[in-house]
Amino acid sequence: MNRRDFITNTCAACLSATAVSTLLSSCSTTRYTSGTIGKDGITVSAEEFKLNNKGKSGYRPFIIVRNESLKYPIYVYRFGETDYSAVWMQCTHQGAELQASGDQLQCSAHGSEFNNKGKVTNGPADKDLRSFPVTVNNNELFIDLRKV
Repeated sequence: MNRRDFITNTCAACLSATAVSTLLSSCSTTRYTSGTIGKDGITVSAEEFKLNNKGKSGYRPFIIVRNESLKYPIYVYRFGETDYSAVWMQCTHQGAELQASGDQLQCSAHGSEFNNKGKVTNGPADKDLRSFPVTVNNNELFIDLRKV
C-alpha cells in the first residue's frame, strides 16, 4: 500500500466512524423537563426517565431540568431506581453552560469535561461541579437546592 492509499483509507475510516457515532447518539433524544419549584428545591417525576420505544421499555440514563427560576439547568443522572445524582450545568472554569452527552458533561468554550457525578475528568477546569442531594419519595425526585 502506498502513502496516498493509506491516507485515503484512513480518512475514509475516520469519517465513517464519526458518521456512525453521530447517528447512534442521535437515536436517543435528550429529555427536558421543568419540574416543580418548591420552597427548598425542585421536584421531578421519576417517570421522566422511562422510555417506551416500540413496545420495549427501559430508562433514560439522564434528564435535563430547565426551569425559568434557575439560571442554569440541572443534569440528573439515574444510576438505579433510588440512586440519582444532580449537578449544576455551569462550568467551574469560566461559567459557560455545559452540554450533556450520555454520562459526561462537556464545556464547548474550553473543553473541560465532567463525569455524571460532576467530577472533573479533563481540564482546564480544576473544580468539580456543584452537586445537589436527591431524595426519592413516592416515585418523585426531590433535588435540594439550598446549596445554590
